[in-house]
Amino acid sequence: MEIVKDLKINENTSVKELVAQFGEMGGFTSKMFYDGVNIYKKMLNEKDCVKFLSFPACICATGVRGIIKDMVKNRKLDVIITTCGMVDHDLARLWGNYYQGRFDVDDKELHKKGINRLGNVFVPNDDYGIILEKKLLPIIEKICKDKKDWSTRDLLWAIGEAISQEKNAEDSIIYWAWKNKVPIFIPGPTDGSFGAQIWMFYQNNRDFRFNLLKDEQDLSDIIYEAKKTGALMLGGGISKHHVIWWNQFREGLDYAIQITTAPEWDGSLSGAQTREAISWGKIKEEAKHITIPGEVTIILPLLYAASL
Repeated sequence: MEIVKDLKINENTSVKELVAQFGEMGGFTSKMFYDGVNIYKKMLNEKDCVKFLSFPACICATGVRGIIKDMVKNRKLDVIITTCGMVDHDLARLWGNYYQGRFDVDDKELHKKGINRLGNVFVPNDDYGIILEKKLLPIIEKICKDKKDWSTRDLLWAIGEAISQEKNAEDSIIYWAWKNKVPIFIPGPTDGSFGAQIWMFYQNNRDFRFNLLKDEQDLSDIIYEAKKTGALMLGGGISKHHVIWWNQFREGLDYAIQITTAPEWDGSLSGAQTREAISWGKIKEEAKHITIPGEVTIILPLLYAASL
């Protein structure tokens, strides 16, 4: 039994000092966050641990894209599993801009003005689908001219190399993934504008193929060669499931941190606590794991800052 202590904060309190106090305040989610930070730091410091990051595309429409980019740049992770829209947002923001908006806005008026709303982020058509068709489709046509069989990992690395001379290349997750040879796997590669550009290329190149089984083979090689594995899972869906699915074949993850806003009582994977995955053998019984309830754009920057 440890005594609950009051927080003490002043103008000089650092993020690390604040998080350290979370461990003593006995304060609901703050204590869970503190435990999550410690698990994450142990995972990062585990020399032989292959570190996975899974996340949905939407957060790359926000400034959290910069955190993920830094993780890749600074080699804080080894494998990314995400959704098609990550490519959309990462590349669209390379060539255009998204804007701060509001939730409480007239969506009919936005539609008339050619602005898509992603929560409280405004995404102009000109800086999304239109610019991707203008900029990305020619890249695909060039790199896929002779080679028509691609895994998502290899295609994204080729795109990362192709954009390396762009003015804002170093802001891109895909650029740094190519630069540092961090694999990005997209199990659902046609579910977004990136997939639409591939489909348009396919109209005149019917021999083009996404070789998803090549991705699965690459994941298999990573899993079976790993001495230990850990995962930071943001949200749920196909990205989270692909991480835990493959890790069941090595008797589960050794470390697991999930950040989610979803409840577990509807049976969704997004809301499923990390402890549920133990019953499936996707997280080890003795693993260090936690589910932190909260929204990623708040939790992830604090988690990353506290772990540096």
